[in-house]
Amino acid sequence: MTTLTPMSSSGSTIPGFHAVIPAGGAGTRLWPLSRAGHPKFLLDLTGTGRTLLQGTVDRLRPLAGDAGILVVTGTRHASAVAGQLPELAPGQVLSEPSPRDSMAAIGLAAAVLVQRHGDDVVLGSFAADHVISGTDSFEQTVRDGVVAARAGYVVTIGIRATEPSTAFGYVRSGESLGLDKAPSAQHVAGFTEKPDAHTAAEYLATGEYRWNAGMFIVKARVLLDHLAAQLPLLAAGLVEIASAWDGPDRSEVLDRVWPGLTKIAIDHAIAEPVAAAGGVAVVPGDFTWDDVGDFASLAVLLDGGTLGDPSAVQRIDAQGSLVVAGDGRTVTVIGVPDAVVVDTPGAVLVTTRASAQAVKQAVDGWRAQGREDLL
Repeated sequence: MTTLTPMSSSGSTIPGFHAVIPAGGAGTRLWPLSRAGHPKFLLDLTGTGRTLLQGTVDRLRPLAGDAGILVVTGTRHASAVAGQLPELAPGQVLSEPSPRDSMAAIGLAAAVLVQRHGDDVVLGSFAADHVISGTDSFEQTVRDGVVAARAGYVVTIGIRATEPSTAFGYVRSGESLGLDKAPSAQHVAGFTEKPDAHTAAEYLATGEYRWNAGMFIVKARVLLDHLAAQLPLLAAGLVEIASAWDGPDRSEVLDRVWPGLTKIAIDHAIAEPVAAAGGVAVVPGDFTWDDVGDFASLAVLLDGGTLGDPSAVQRIDAQGSLVVAGDGRTVTVIGVPDAVVVDTPGAVLVTTRASAQAVKQAVDGWRAQGREDLL
């Protein structure tokens, strides 16, 4: 039997709905601010006093309540996650022994939810490191998505594309599902990986394409059934782990089964093949969304600006520059528009907003030199 999440102070929660928050990755394009031991979802990148993870929970609480939130993270970060989210019970933080990509993380959450609450539970998966504004629109989009999920679909949220970006994948919408309680829900005609600029512009001109932000809403049992059809060994492994999760054999089963699980993203494991069979729907999200994927994105989010102590930063003829001041030193930028300067203990990065996507090369370079202390 599905348990109902409690009412939140912000409004009525959705009965039987649980918000799953995969919190993983190192955010290498935000190095040296984000590192493997302290990745971007644990950082306050917006200057609000709340980390990206805490902001994600704040956004989902009105829909799921505190008791309806489940965070899946690596063992390395479980303690930090629990410390940032003291309102969550220990059983609401699922620790992965090692990264196995998004399908294993979300599939584990689905299997645990079925064990705890039964087949009717609906989950929504939302990354821990995204920034969203437009709370009312976001909440309504999720509510529409839950309606479509209860109709048996795997539902993705399509973000209104504001530019022909080559940094995101795209989802193409098709015919309406014909759901009275979710009239905006449509069939997904297909997914496309990151296109070139010309193709992206053509996509936007049709009005049929939106950004794929990797947010999924689906009945947990439906997700597991699709996974069993597509990747039966992965599905069986996750169910075996989940059956032991709340018992004394968790560690033994995890150590034995987890390392052999297929490492694959949910997009490739479920979304693409199930969409080809007509089982995926999209609901439009017209809220403002940013995945804070690099320093150029962060600069836009902060309107150029400063992260850290603004009194420690001086700009002279350096319009649009982003400065992260965090090591107790003052930083002066002269004559370099759109510069990016990141000052952290033990590592300094100097680049430009145009070269922001190349920061990952710096991480790869230090790794090749064996400088794990910098990563």
